Amino acid sequence: MLTGGELAALIAAVVWTVLVAFLCVALVKLTRLLSETTKVVREFGERSRPLLEDVAATVERTDASLERVEEITANVATTTEDLSTMTALTRSVVTGPLVKLASFSYGVRRVMGQRKALALVRTRRRRERR
Repeated sequence: MLTGGELAALIAAVVWTVLVAFLCVALVKLTRLLSETTKVVREFGERSRPLLEDVAATVERTDASLERVEEITANVATTTEDLSTMTALTRSVVTGPLVKLASFSYGVRRVMGQRKALALVRTRRRRERR
């Protein structure tokens, strides 16, 4: 039979063997996990390069488009200022003579109305005198 010390050594050896076996299984699984992770990272790197190149090209095209839009906006602002100036000029050129013409026609109508009224008064006076 086994003595107490030998039995303790045997139990310790069995526990140690189980522990080593558990660690070996864990290391094998960890190795598989690391190899799969390496594979995924490599594939991601291979796929991300063209994607990043496409993004860079898109950003460059967008920048060029924005520059064109900026030019168009500046041209529209200039055109708007020019139209505003032309409108003000047209208003001053057209409204001045129109106001004068309206004033003149109002004056003529008033004089003509007064002449008619005076003619009516004169006609009444002549009739009264008779």
